[in-house]
Amino acid sequence: MTTVTIIGRPGCHLCPTAREIVEAVVADLPDEVGDGIEIVEKSIDEDAALYELWWEKIPVVLINDEFHAQWRVSPELLRQRLETQ
Repeated sequence: MTTVTIIGRPGCHLCPTAREIVEAVVADLPDEVGDGIEIVEKSIDEDAALYELWWEKIPVVLINDEFHAQWRVSPELLRQRLETQ
């Protein structure tokens, strides 16, 4: 199972776009890849440790807890990374 974590907060103007890109990329992957991906959303407002790490970088996308992107998510780079997991 591959976990894609989107870290953001309510009111973040880039966060909905990041979520839309992640969801669209995962939906567009072949079933054998996409079915093994879980999308998790976390808010920096609910976790002090996440706030300390990411407060000025949201939205942040992690893949299996490893940094992938911040602010703007490239659909092409995300697709490439998920296909090689």
